Amino acid sequence: MIKILTFFIALTLVGCKNDKISTSETLILSKKSNSNEENFGIVIHGGAGTILKENMSDSLEAAYKAKLKEAISVGYEILKNGGTSLEAVTHTINVMEDSPLFNSGKGAVFTHEGSNELDASIMDGATLNAGAVAGVKHIKNPIDLARDVMQKSEHVMLYGAGAEEFAQTLGYKMMDTSYFYTKNRYESLQRVLEKEKNNNTNKISFVDPFIKNSKFGTVGCAALDKHGNLAAGTSTGGMTNKRWSRIGDAPIIGAGTYANNVTCAVSSTGWGEFFIRSVVAYDISALMEYKGMSLQDAAKEVIQKKVPALGGDGGIVAIDKDGNVAMEFNTAGMYRATMNDEGELIIKIYKTD
Repeated sequence: MIKILTFFIALTLVGCKNDKISTSETLILSKKSNSNEENFGIVIHGGAGTILKENMSDSLEAAYKAKLKEAISVGYEILKNGGTSLEAVTHTINVMEDSPLFNSGKGAVFTHEGSNELDASIMDGATLNAGAVAGVKHIKNPIDLARDVMQKSEHVMLYGAGAEEFAQTLGYKMMDTSYFYTKNRYESLQRVLEKEKNNNTNKISFVDPFIKNSKFGTVGCAALDKHGNLAAGTSTGGMTNKRWSRIGDAPIIGAGTYANNVTCAVSSTGWGEFFIRSVVAYDISALMEYKGMSLQDAAKEVIQKKVPALGGDGGIVAIDKDGNVAMEFNTAGMYRATMNDEGELIIKIYKTD
């Protein structure tokens, strides 16, 4: 009888101890105990918009696919070798930031004044910690600085000169602005300025298809590592001809980027004003957490219904805690790729793919 009483007292004490564990800790423990530790995956985007096959040369299409493959392969190898989702996201985005093909880093679009202003954000699904920078002009890889804001400061978002001052304290090399010059991006600005001049107005009309799609090209990545941790990151040069230090959704946690081990990791691309108003990345996670929706269903609800209802367009890439991937968009195309733990690679560009 004494042994039985001792057993039940022990069970009671264990139960009391478990009651003190936070919700997040309980979920993380549950995830570790029920998951396959070898399960991992990665998904990326290079922007969404009016991307039509008839407007794409074979050589340019091949160049985009090659760069997408290069970028995602970097992240995949990190994950395969046991690296963290944060490392995979950062280094994968670095590849796209260093390419003039995408509207981030080297290939950033030009503002109305003819400069380049860069935004980026990153989020850790395990801790819900996040970092972001906006309006930086001399940072080669803004996603790196966003990560340092997250891990080496008490802040979440830094802007402009202040963000660059912080970068200098960490030993960042300040790039000459000429590094970000690309001929095609500069010519795009000139075409938009010419349209403004012909319309004799200082207000941009998004009815014009060319101007409307001059803001797409953001890059992003979401990843799940072998440890069950999710992360997401986004980097952009904003929109062509932007004025007044406009900031889009890319550096806004919950709009352009969100990650939570309980649900999923998301990176957005599209018409930033609407993605901010819709809190797109977080909304997908919330639908999963509070309504029990699958990643795919939640992504469709937000991208195919909620964002268009407000008048916006664009897309997302996301991966959930079980490795399921979504690449949802409501435009003619989105540069995108994914790899799973088996090394299976999928690269797509057009809606018809």
